[in-house]
Amino acid sequence: MEASSISSTLFNQLNFRGERQKVISSNIANINTPNYKTKDLVFQDELNNALFNNSLQLKQTNSKHLSTVDPLSNNTNPKLVNVQGLEEQNDGNNVNLDSQMSEQAKNKIIFDAIQSSIKRDSRLFRSVVESSAKN
Repeated sequence: MEASSISSTLFNQLNFRGERQKVISSNIANINTPNYKTKDLVFQDELNNALFNNSLQLKQTNSKHLSTVDPLSNNTNPKLVNVQGLEEQNDGNNVNLDSQMSEQAKNKIIFDAIQSSIKRDSRLFRSVVESSAKN
C-alpha cells in the first residue's frame, strides 16, 4: 500500500539518484585510468523524447480531480552514456574532479530532499490512518 500516488515517483527518483551516485563515484575512482571516459545517467533526454513524441498524456479519473501525469517508467528509463565534449588529458582520460565533486554534492542534496519528501508523505499517511481508526 502506498502512502500517496506520488510515492512511486518519489521512490523511482530515489533509485535514480542512488544509481547516479554510483556512476559519479565510478568516474572519480577512475580519474587516473588511461582512456577512461566520464559517464553519466541520462534521464532528461529520455523525458524530452517522451514529451516530443507526445507519449505523456494527462489523465483525469474523476471530473472533480486535478489532472496528473501518468507514470513515466515505461518511456523514460535512464541510460548510461559517455559524456561528450569534455577536455581530455594526455592519457585520454576526460574526468574532471571538480565537476564530478560538484555533481556528487548536487546529487546528494536532491537525494536528501526526496528522502525528506518520502518521510513527510509517510507521516501524513500514518496520521490519516490513525485518525480514521479513532472514529
